Amino acid sequence: MSRRLSEKDYEKTMSFHFHRWLSGEKDPFLDTVEMKPQQQFHESEELVHEHELQHQRIVEHSYDVEHNAQVRLFRKFYKIFCVIFCLCLVFILLVGVSSLPKYGHEENPVNNEVSARYIERGLQETGAVNIVTGMILDYRAFDTLGESHVLFLATCTVLILMRKDKKENQETAQHNDRIYEPKNDVILQTVARVLVPFIELFGIYVILGGHLGPGGGFSGGAICGAGLILYLNAFGFAKTERFFTGKTYKCMCFGALACYSLAKTYSFYTGANHIESVIPLGTPGAILSSGLILVLDICVGLVVSGTMYTFYVMFRKGGY
Repeated sequence: MSRRLSEKDYEKTMSFHFHRWLSGEKDPFLDTVEMKPQQQFHESEELVHEHELQHQRIVEHSYDVEHNAQVRLFRKFYKIFCVIFCLCLVFILLVGVSSLPKYGHEENPVNNEVSARYIERGLQETGAVNIVTGMILDYRAFDTLGESHVLFLATCTVLILMRKDKKENQETAQHNDRIYEPKNDVILQTVARVLVPFIELFGIYVILGGHLGPGGGFSGGAICGAGLILYLNAFGFAKTERFFTGKTYKCMCFGALACYSLAKTYSFYTGANHIESVIPLGTPGAILSSGLILVLDICVGLVVSGTMYTFYVMFRKGGY
């Protein structure tokens, strides 16, 4: 049977010292090890120079392209691969060209019935006096939709790549904005006040009259975009961003592309040629005619004008 130790005897045991060390009351090695104050380390000039030389040797060895076996092997493989790729591409193109019909043959695609169909029955089937617009926005409307999406995606890519952090660069942007602003050029601002309204009106006229004559969404949108760029150069970002910002462009393009997509879904239900469409073509030559071509022209014009202006702003200023 174990007996109870007195307090003095218990303080001499290992368990007591271990308990005190575990609880942090006392370190058993405290005051038993010789302690010296740490002195600040100073490298000699020779040692610093030696370290710099070693670092320079490592860098030269790492970036020594001429004497690096792996880099030389990669360059040889790259050249061989390029030659093989070019030969394969040339072979594929030659095989494709050899399968084309002979020049002047009656089955040549230039002489098939597609172009004749566009010219002879384009006005009857699309209601557009302008054959080119009828072909682009009726016969090949889905192709034009893809092109409009390509413009939108290209702009989104530029916005992502050239985006600036507003929180970190807000003070810098405010300081540097003056670089991109006009220096109160009276001649430029006076000319812009006179020309910009007429440019925008002419662009709208070209968009709305695309199914009646030369014009359409692409050309009219380019004119409207040029008008916005002229206004920006004359009056600066502060005034222009009162009515046209990055958010405005995103909403405008998204709405135009969504309207275009929804407007053309009727083809899935009514079919294409030889099936009656539920969309009235109207009277050829009237402003409200040619089915949905007028609506599609407006959508394309919005996308093109916004894309032109946004590209210009991003490559000039960066943040938008």
